[in-house]
Amino acid sequence: MVTRRTSIQDIFKIKSVSSPKIGADRQSTTLVTHLDEEKNDYITNLYRLQDDGMQQLTYQPERLSNVRHSNDGQWMLFIAKADDKPQVFLLNSAGGERVQLTDEKEGVNSADFSSDGSKVHYHVSNEKGNGGEEKDSKDEKDKKPEPVVIDRMKYKADSLGLLKEKYQAVKSVDMETRQVETLFEGEENFTLHETIGGDVHVYSTDASEDPDFNFNQTLYIKKGDAQPEEIPTAEGGVVKVDASPDGKRLLIVEMGREFENATHATLHVYNIDEGEKQHVTGGLDKPVGDYVAADTQQAIEQNPAQWISDTRFVFLVSDDGSVNLYEGSVEGEIRPLLEGRHHIFGMDAAEDHAVLAISTHTSPGELYRFDFESKQLEQLTHVNRAYVEETEIVDPEDITFNSGDGTEVQGWFMKPAGYEEGRKYPMITNIHGGPHAFYGNTFFHEMQVLAAKGYAVLFVNPRGSHSYSQSFVDAVRGDYGGGDYSDIMAGVDYITGKYDWIDEDNLGVTGGSYGGFMTNWIVGHTDRFKAAVTQRSICNWVSFRGVSDIGYYFTDWQIQAEFGDIDKMWHHSPIKYVDAINTPLLILHSERDFRCPIEQGEQLYIALKYQKKETQFVRFPEADHNLSRTGKPNLRIERLTHLTDWFEKYMD
Repeated sequence: MVTRRTSIQDIFKIKSVSSPKIGADRQSTTLVTHLDEEKNDYITNLYRLQDDGMQQLTYQPERLSNVRHSNDGQWMLFIAKADDKPQVFLLNSAGGERVQLTDEKEGVNSADFSSDGSKVHYHVSNEKGNGGEEKDSKDEKDKKPEPVVIDRMKYKADSLGLLKEKYQAVKSVDMETRQVETLFEGEENFTLHETIGGDVHVYSTDASEDPDFNFNQTLYIKKGDAQPEEIPTAEGGVVKVDASPDGKRLLIVEMGREFENATHATLHVYNIDEGEKQHVTGGLDKPVGDYVAADTQQAIEQNPAQWISDTRFVFLVSDDGSVNLYEGSVEGEIRPLLEGRHHIFGMDAAEDHAVLAISTHTSPGELYRFDFESKQLEQLTHVNRAYVEETEIVDPEDITFNSGDGTEVQGWFMKPAGYEEGRKYPMITNIHGGPHAFYGNTFFHEMQVLAAKGYAVLFVNPRGSHSYSQSFVDAVRGDYGGGDYSDIMAGVDYITGKYDWIDEDNLGVTGGSYGGFMTNWIVGHTDRFKAAVTQRSICNWVSFRGVSDIGYYFTDWQIQAEFGDIDKMWHHSPIKYVDAINTPLLILHSERDFRCPIEQGEQLYIALKYQKKETQFVRFPEADHNLSRTGKPNLRIERLTHLTDWFEKYMD
């Protein structure tokens, strides 16, 4: 029974069920995450699905990840912290206490069982010149500050800060003897994707003579002691490699660079013996994988594709605002298996069924069993049932409209919670980041909060958004503030023209990252909005390229302006148009945001205050670019509180 509206504090009520895994005994496990208000942290535990419900397998107040089942069904492994470093732990499927398997000084990045189950392969990061050996170190209290010497461009990263020069290596530990050996290491980053039969390794490396400008991984297969053989892939990244059960073929998801980071991820089948590679999604014109922008799901492990037999496989596709399940075969045939108004954000599959984590606009997420033969979808978990039943959740209207140049744009429109005929309501337009993410058919807490506060909410996918054609995704590059601005404003025109109960004198706009850029751009080009909130935004492309962890190449890729092209960078910089900003603008920014550094917010704030404009600057300590999704719970509450308070202050 519905008894309440969505509130900001609901982040402590909503649970995230994610990363399903099917074991050899056909029993499935999943991770369940909740936010602990007292500890001000995220707690993720491992559960096993049973006919009569869910059996909790771990109980410690920690965050687990990387769950894997051995092929014989005897063991599970996962990564959890020990002495504040992530390590591999084993858990017997029959029960009992966990056993710590690794004791790496800098921790473990990821791990998996070898195909024969005799070993566990895992990734570690070794400091340059150290080879993984421990260095003598004094106690922290005795250490003196030391300078950091930097001689490369990739020297920092959002959520991590300054980076020591490290390279990912691959190690292996024997399940019986616990003997550890190093499989791959060097001054390059190795990623082990698959082992076949115990002595065949499929791995990639980013070896390059110019690492600062290298965005490519080369894929290899190494059979025993033989020299590695290169597997041809497009220049770019290798997202996933999965070996068929018979070990004869590889399923490869790769992200090329034809359109830089706007390029669709594609799916290929590689015949190992014949050395032939087949592109199976060439005619789809949609990206393989999940690119939805959301703020609720936690502990997600991306699994874009996997084999279900020697000749058949399943994969996820971002498809017109949804994430759907497709099937393919080695003959090159592909077809949709499960389409709908939903977001599949987790997947594992056996020969006859898949276990899917699915969210909709009115459900934060549950696990489902999808039978391949009957096409029936059966709900397996109900972790959010009580929340959904007691809360008034607004189901948005699907909308499609034409932009100024005739481009078709998709979006969604939410009426205010408790909508009453005959009343006028304010409306807020919310813009996603990326720009190559997309709003989709998923639960979005922030949108529900705005609707619960009495606002109509508009959110659209302007050009640049994923889940559409390659040309649509690419169209934003070199045109920030052009066609995308037209798309968003056309959405506002469409909805205000359709519903006369929207108060056109009370419109608000907000967005984060690229959405923050667009918010800044919009208020510098129109006075149509009465209030605006810009979050983790970009305002100045000239300075951005030198301070962001990705700025020196992202500016080239997205603005398509080289280092000396100051005029073009300045043209696309919202701060250039600060004289025209008359909308009260709240600036929200994280202190440790290395993606869109806080100096972007500082510049904009000072420029506005210098001109006596209505503005306020809120800085969030100990927070990075992902504050709205994975930040400290209390700061996530503060962010939404400041955002909604600003709109309440300036909108009637």
